[in-house]
Amino acid sequence: MLVQQILKAKGDIQVVTIVPGTLVQDAAKVLAERRIGTVVISADGTTADGILSERDIVRELGKRGPQCMSDKVDDMMTSNLVTCTRAENADVVLQKMTEGRFRHMPVVEDGVLVGLITLGDVVKARLTELAMEKDALQGMIMGH
Repeated sequence: MLVQQILKAKGDIQVVTIVPGTLVQDAAKVLAERRIGTVVISADGTTADGILSERDIVRELGKRGPQCMSDKVDDMMTSNLVTCTRAENADVVLQKMTEGRFRHMPVVEDGVLVGLITLGDVVKARLTELAMEKDALQGMIMGH
């Protein structure tokens, strides 16, 4: 299965972005209000400059306490992004996420942010694919 198929199945592929310089407390508020696990940092709304997850915030809270909430997202975000394209295979994306120990991956083509997929999206797509294969095999065995 390709990333494009996963994005299509998700329906709403709009990526939530915030601008550099945003306070971490404001980013956390966006995450909570939108009920999402990550936000992409983008100066223009079309490029991915960085990514900030709930995990990043919790890690800093554990290290430094609540004063980190006054920091700018620029100081806490991951700026060395691992991205994929719509044409990539979901298995490759799953491997990258597993090896990198992250759960969100921006989909970028020609420098433009076109979507965001999660580990859950990839697992769901793979389970759907396996169920279809199982049904096809059962149909072949049963002669349907």
